[in-house]
Amino acid sequence: MIGDSAVRPWGSWQVLDEGDGFKVKRIVVEPGARLSYQTHEHRAEHWTVVSGTATCVIDGNVLVLEVADSVNVAIGEPHRITNEHDVPLVIIEVQHGTYTGEDDICRLEDDYGRVEV
Repeated sequence: MIGDSAVRPWGSWQVLDEGDGFKVKRIVVEPGARLSYQTHEHRAEHWTVVSGTATCVIDGNVLVLEVADSVNVAIGEPHRITNEHDVPLVIIEVQHGTYTGEDDICRLEDDYGRVEV
């Protein structure tokens, strides 16, 4: 739902927009933190860096994205975002697929003990 948000151990997210088959989120990753290495069964994601530097692992490949850089993550592709720098990282994430619920996460690795495999 638009305006939904959550604080996570790595930072926070907020839903900016959503509709049939898509959701747009603002994701903030705190310095030195990273999201779980995860997959999604029902959605793909497109990430655009708007502030900071993102170190992304997508299917084992490491990409470093600066402001205005973007990358696509396919459905089922393992991925992770890391902030290895001293300032918050802000990413706009566009999810698209048949389902964009928060429970469509399969955590493969997690720094915070949330692995569900």
